[in-house]
Amino acid sequence: MFTGIIQSIGKIKKFFFKKKKYCIYIKTNKNFIKDLKIGESISNNGCCLTIVNLYKNIILFNITCHTINNTTFKNLKVNDYINLEKPIKINDFLGGHIVLGHITDIAIITNIENYDFYKILWIKPKNILQMNYIPIKGSICVDGVSLTIDKKFQDRFSVNLIPETLSKTTLSKKKIYNYVNIETDIYTRNIIQTVERLYNKNF
Repeated sequence: MFTGIIQSIGKIKKFFFKKKKYCIYIKTNKNFIKDLKIGESISNNGCCLTIVNLYKNIILFNITCHTINNTTFKNLKVNDYINLEKPIKINDFLGGHIVLGHITDIAIITNIENYDFYKILWIKPKNILQMNYIPIKGSICVDGVSLTIDKKFQDRFSVNLIPETLSKTTLSKKKIYNYVNIETDIYTRNIIQTVERLYNKNF
């Protein structure tokens, strides 16, 4: 479980397919990798992956074909950067919102509005049904970053990126037509799905 507060930016050093699984090597800083253990989970652009090996400041993860097919990992390449976050501890502050690390959809950036001190990203989910779980002023995770939904149309929504977010995440480098992982808020999904089931049962 995560909160969407990015702790480090990693760099892909190696990415290859072996024995029906993908192996990805990510270089990060020594402070982030300190105290990590094999078997622990890390959020990589919002996707929860398990550490299978550690070497100095390199982390090795295995990625299944299912994950590749349902995330933006299919588009990543060597030297690309990734947002990283360690799992939350019981006594940690909850700075963002509850993030499971289970990507609910891939989305495309359709427009970027640049201002003096911030940016606005307009994002369109691949599956339009995801918009049912994206309420104005609700929370959403974009490439692992906890953000607040600002505006919403039928097929897209916007988020604001403040200077802190721009300086500490990879979202500052995004361009129009780039893809991102999104995870809609688990509580919003559960509430809406429960209400829909009750409604359909009664009618």
